[in-house]
Amino acid sequence: MSARKVITQGSFAVSSTPGDEISTLLGSCVSCCLWDEVAGVGGMNHMLLSRRRVGEGLSDLSGVNAMELVINDMIKLGAYRNRLVAKVFGGARMVKGLSDIGEENVNFTLGFLEAEGIACLGKSVGGDMARQLLFMPHTGVVRQRFVQDAPLEERPVTA
Repeated sequence: MSARKVITQGSFAVSSTPGDEISTLLGSCVSCCLWDEVAGVGGMNHMLLSRRRVGEGLSDLSGVNAMELVINDMIKLGAYRNRLVAKVFGGARMVKGLSDIGEENVNFTLGFLEAEGIACLGKSVGGDMARQLLFMPHTGVVRQRFVQDAPLEERPVTA
């Protein structure tokens, strides 16, 4: 029996069931859709902050954890890490006057994929509009719709 799973910030879902769908709504967050064609297994995460400031530096621990959780659950369903391919979405600049966390999320995700040898087959990132995604994990198909009614917020930069 197929189902639609809706994920939100900080969560993920995986499936190998034909007909299952994973859905999310992204602003500055990034989702990485991973797929193993041979096993028919896919997964998607929703990363709010892939990098965090720790003292004077940055830590990628949040993003690495978000990626590894999806990958590990996919492996439990029969996927092989060396067969994974990815599609990346999100990272919009939704709030004027603040740092571009969306770009940081995209840079982390693409860097992770490159470092792990996971091919990125496609991406739709940046801009200033929210995206609604519908991912079919068994087939690897992703549908994206831009959300027009999610206006930019304008906040003053505080010193």
